[in-house]
Amino acid sequence: MELTLVVLIIIVGLTFDFTNGFHDAANAIATSISTRALTPRVALAMAAVMNFFGAFLGTGVAQTVGSGIIGAPEATSGLLLVLCALIGAIGWNVFTWWRGLPTSSSHALIGGLVGAALAASATVHWSGILDKVILPMLLSPLVGVVLGYLLHTGILWAFRRSAPRRTTRRFRMAQTVSAAAMGLGHGLQDAQKTMGVIVLALVTAGWQDDFSVPVWVIAAVAAAMAAGTYTGGRRIITTLGRRIVHLDPPRGFAAETAAAAVLYTTAFLVKAPISTTQTITAAILGSGATRRFSDVRWQVARSIGTAWLLTFPGAGIPAAALYLFLHAVTPV
Repeated sequence: MELTLVVLIIIVGLTFDFTNGFHDAANAIATSISTRALTPRVALAMAAVMNFFGAFLGTGVAQTVGSGIIGAPEATSGLLLVLCALIGAIGWNVFTWWRGLPTSSSHALIGGLVGAALAASATVHWSGILDKVILPMLLSPLVGVVLGYLLHTGILWAFRRSAPRRTTRRFRMAQTVSAAAMGLGHGLQDAQKTMGVIVLALVTAGWQDDFSVPVWVIAAVAAAMAAGTYTGGRRIITTLGRRIVHLDPPRGFAAETAAAAVLYTTAFLVKAPISTTQTITAAILGSGATRRFSDVRWQVARSIGTAWLLTFPGAGIPAAALYLFLHAVTPV
């Protein structure tokens, strides 16, 4: 039973990572596609490659997710908890992808872990969630908005005397670099969350003693996310790239650069599992607001904000219900 559950968790974990890839592919490339800096096929291929390499850049976030969110019970109960958390997160990802809403796969996973842990009467590290999840969740979009606004304001001032057509062409080329940076940052942040959950299962089963991430876990997660990203999420690409605000190449470059800066800072310095979706959406809002606030489609932004608030219960409640059912029918 233990071996079966561990293998199942690894398979379901990689499935979650695949859904994370196609759900969050828009994070890195939506702005570049909407401004026609890159074609969809080229953008998806580049994002997939950068996601793959980004997964190898660090494991600090993985250790936070593996050890800092919950304390799973030992043996079968703990493995069931992790499995149900993953299934709850996958369900939320698929639902929001179908609705075209750019919600956070990261917060879906954490919501699933907390929901299943509460159902299992396991330990929830509320102080760790406050420090490493809630505060970064609130601050990263704010920083993204401000950085996006300031960067595009600086671009407008620096190129105020340049020919518009030449400036647009230059920033269309520059967006290749900023989109690549976003793809690398997405791999750095989001791949580590699945690594952390798989390592949590290995520790729970007693297969390893600490929360260090084995190389085979990094490689498997990186490959699954890259495959999911290449599959792409066209619905969410449309929402991020066109429905929030009209983007031109300078605005797209400013949004991607601001979001990438937040992703790298939180991964390397804070080791906090922030949402790439929230960060890039906020940066798009900030860069788009430099013309006038009425250019931003705030109704769409409100819908996205509502979906963000529902992410924790949307993944956590199904995970808790599934745990209670499986725990009742599974011999422990």
